[in-house]
Amino acid sequence: MVVVATAALFIVLSAFAGLKDFGLSFTNTFDPDFKLVPEQGTYFTVSDDVLSKINSLPQVIASAPEIEEKVFLSYKEKNQVAYLKAVRPDYTTVVPADRLIALGEWLSFEGPDVVVGFGIAGSMTLGIYDYSSFLNITVPKKRQNTLLNQDPFTSSPSVVSGLFQISEDLDKKYLFSSAAFGQELLSLEKNQYSSVVIKSSEGIIKETLLKEIAPFFEVPVRLVSREEQHAALYRMLNVEQLALYFIFSLVMVIALFNVVGALIMMILDKREQLKIMLALGADSKSIHRIFFVLGLLICGIGGAVGLLFGGLLVYLQSKHPFIFVPGTRLSYPVLFEWENLLIVLITLMFLGSLSTAWATRGLSKKVFFYTSSSPAYASKTSSNT
Repeated sequence: MVVVATAALFIVLSAFAGLKDFGLSFTNTFDPDFKLVPEQGTYFTVSDDVLSKINSLPQVIASAPEIEEKVFLSYKEKNQVAYLKAVRPDYTTVVPADRLIALGEWLSFEGPDVVVGFGIAGSMTLGIYDYSSFLNITVPKKRQNTLLNQDPFTSSPSVVSGLFQISEDLDKKYLFSSAAFGQELLSLEKNQYSSVVIKSSEGIIKETLLKEIAPFFEVPVRLVSREEQHAALYRMLNVEQLALYFIFSLVMVIALFNVVGALIMMILDKREQLKIMLALGADSKSIHRIFFVLGLLICGIGGAVGLLFGGLLVYLQSKHPFIFVPGTRLSYPVLFEWENLLIVLITLMFLGSLSTAWATRGLSKKVFFYTSSSPAYASKTSSNT
């Protein structure tokens, strides 16, 4: 039971880690490692000189400015709200969005062409390079002091040059355009952007990187990590993982009742042998220690075998898949992590120590009872008297 419970907990944690990594791989491809945004307001000035200073930092691999704004799309008789990402050609050095094109081409940066997600294209029946009808992008004007007979919105026609496909949520949410198109649509100056996306080296501490970048700007800025960009998603995944861990820890607790029962039956069965050990000079504490160590050995050896068995199954599934997602030829994702192995081992030994201590509770009193009823103890008592 210990072997099966340990292997089950490790396999389930590895399977969830694989699903989590598989699910986040889509957002990790689309989102940068860090995003630099102004502390106050929506836009801030980012000059080429500032970008050069950021790129010169040893922790930064690449950086690029972007404009992100909610827009209203209209095509023929269909309308939809989406988010426009207006980017420069160097944006793909941080986020490889050009590799996500499933149909058509990436932005030419020479005209009002846009790249939309498959979800937007499907709901609005958009096609690529359709010059018979343009996709209109509308935003509110920045200055609200317009007259009653003036249009409070700015609208600009565009041509769809390509369709990207990542995930269902992202495909229905975003579209790309050139930075010049976005600045003209939003009435921004040449160097005005809403954020700077950054690709950094692994293991970079956000606070350290922010201290080096902040002096480059005249206004206060803050750094947003990838986890903070999708705080709700990461929070949900962590809660699910914690719930899964507690459920299978309960299964392990149930399995450890077998260890408790085995130790209790062993104590009852070894009463005669305990009398011999007492006659040879053993005390109650040493006998209690023997059964306690025996329970830990059962948990430790069973856990080692279970982890070996579970690790072998996870390794085979990752290298030579034999379990597939129902209805597809996609192998079920698993991920071997030493962290999960350590979590399972600590959980097993902690719960095993508690169950063993509970099974051997009161053993000292029982040993005292055996001692008082043994001939060796009676002769020793009479001689002392």
